[in-house]
Amino acid sequence: MPQPVQPLLHQLVTLCAAPSQVLFAADGSMMIEVDGRGTAHGLMHADVRVLSGWQLAISGRRPAHLATALTGEGQAQFSYLAPELPGSTIDRFLRVDVTRELSPGLLAETLLLTSEIGEPVDVEVRIELTSDLTPMELIRIGRHREALAFEEAKSGTVTFGDGTVTARIRAPNADISRLPDPTRLTLSWQVTVPAGELIELGWLVSVTDSGAAVGPARGSGLAVEAIVGEFSGSGGAGESDARLEPWLRQSLHDLNGLRMSTAQAPDDAFFAAGSPWYFTLFGRDSLWTSRFLLPVDVAQAGGTLRALGRLAGTTSEVATAQDPGKIMHELRRGTFTFNEISLPPLYYGTIDATPLWICLLHDAWQAGLPESEVIELLPVLEGALHWLVNHGDADSDGFLEYIDATGHGLANQGWKDSGDSIRFADGQIAEGPVALCEVQGYAYEAAVGGAALLDAFDRPGAAVYRDWAATLAERFRAAFWCGIGDERYPALALDGAKRQVDSVTSNVGHLLGTGLLDAEEEDLVARRVTAPDLDSGLGLRTMSSSAGGYNPLSYHCGTVWPHDTAIVIDGLLRTGRADLADGLAEGMLRAALAFDWRLPELWSGEGRPVPYPAACRPQAWSAASAVVVARWAQAHTHQQ
Repeated sequence: MPQPVQPLLHQLVTLCAAPSQVLFAADGSMMIEVDGRGTAHGLMHADVRVLSGWQLAISGRRPAHLATALTGEGQAQFSYLAPELPGSTIDRFLRVDVTRELSPGLLAETLLLTSEIGEPVDVEVRIELTSDLTPMELIRIGRHREALAFEEAKSGTVTFGDGTVTARIRAPNADISRLPDPTRLTLSWQVTVPAGELIELGWLVSVTDSGAAVGPARGSGLAVEAIVGEFSGSGGAGESDARLEPWLRQSLHDLNGLRMSTAQAPDDAFFAAGSPWYFTLFGRDSLWTSRFLLPVDVAQAGGTLRALGRLAGTTSEVATAQDPGKIMHELRRGTFTFNEISLPPLYYGTIDATPLWICLLHDAWQAGLPESEVIELLPVLEGALHWLVNHGDADSDGFLEYIDATGHGLANQGWKDSGDSIRFADGQIAEGPVALCEVQGYAYEAAVGGAALLDAFDRPGAAVYRDWAATLAERFRAAFWCGIGDERYPALALDGAKRQVDSVTSNVGHLLGTGLLDAEEEDLVARRVTAPDLDSGLGLRTMSSSAGGYNPLSYHCGTVWPHDTAIVIDGLLRTGRADLADGLAEGMLRAALAFDWRLPELWSGEGRPVPYPAACRPQAWSAASAVVVARWAQAHTHQQ
């Protein structure tokens, strides 16, 4: 069997209306393979591909694609010029505009035909569809199932599925045929388009999935225009930056498209991590996204906290990496397999989600989360704090660290979770247990913030966690700092032998604003993360360009991740160093323009907008980073 090859995403257009998503080529078409390589094209619902192919033909020929645009939340439009028809010329032609609109469990298309030809024109409009019901884990390695054979239409509807996933296609006034090939469903309309007039056609497919782990969210999403209005007039020079508004608007629309719930708790909305690979609940991603959004919508944090709190660990279990009080990493329908990794449906292999959950609860409380909602979550808080000091330290050295005990889980369990991401300055890969620098900052902030919540709501134990945090800070200061004098910086991590993993990385910037550092240390870190070897001009590199392991297109060792940059910008704002954030924020604005206002999961660290070819787009925390940059712009405006 050939080696699995992950599909490329960087040239695809994506619409999201969680738990549904549809990905397609720039001309609107969908194919399971392009040039012999598997694609991620298709309509997916939850984690199953419902439609794998879509082709448009006008009178037997593919029309010429003219333009594609995202035209609204969950909506795109394609414009085509029909092939040669009787009476047509270069400026007298038949035009076809297709509007593709996605909502949860429903894809609808409207086709508008307008003619500039001087006389009525008879045409056949044909859409050919295929389905393979391939699960996401196979799509991700470039494979697919056999094409499904469609049933005959009954009462104008074609129903197909596997007993768990059920889809229904309807096409009013169309001839629906599965002949001569039952794996290809053809919708065709014979129409006459009068000169200068418009003909409208349409079809739709609806989907249900009784076995999905996730479903559509209830309640209100982000108020896009109101939030954009809050930041209008914000700019680094005291006036509106023309790049901020379209980026912020697109990002907020994308976040609404990623908003979903678990099947068991539809009222507790959260943001799926990203499309297409991470279209589910991820603890770390959902927490950071909600934290970025706190200044504009605290209610979203409440749903995220409750969704994760319901799944907090209750026992110690090696197979799932679960411990009492621990916040989960990811939720799937079934076992997820990708290359050498095999994860259970509910997996807890994350070292940072638990302290980040505590930090979000504290910050949401401070931002105005209703007291009744905070009180409801206090038992989860107490369990998470207990995990922090009793389970998070794998070898009792006083630091939070991780190691995969199964041999098939995630080798790295911080946000840089690829197998080669934790490297020494010479490029050597560290062996575990690994204690990441930023996780110690999260843990310190969580202990102090958790203690404040316990005091505020008359719960016992606050002094224990404050003392624990103070001891952690002392240990960190003694163990993590590398270098001499003004060149000092925190190590990326400590490895299993307690050696400093001494590469210079973006991780150290996450310490800003956590309280773990003193003022002098914050200055050292702030200047280090904004130096040219980390600031690419298009955001913060994950690893210094002078490091032995640096590669500008390595997933975690030199690329730029916008959420990573946003965390550092936020830390600089929180510590009163907004001026040092200018270069990073300007880089994000340049990137937003370069990537058509929809930032991908990551891109190259070389300083040009070279895409990482398998990056999710949209990605929740990438989209939410626009709010952080908007706050930076607003801070500059107020300084004028």
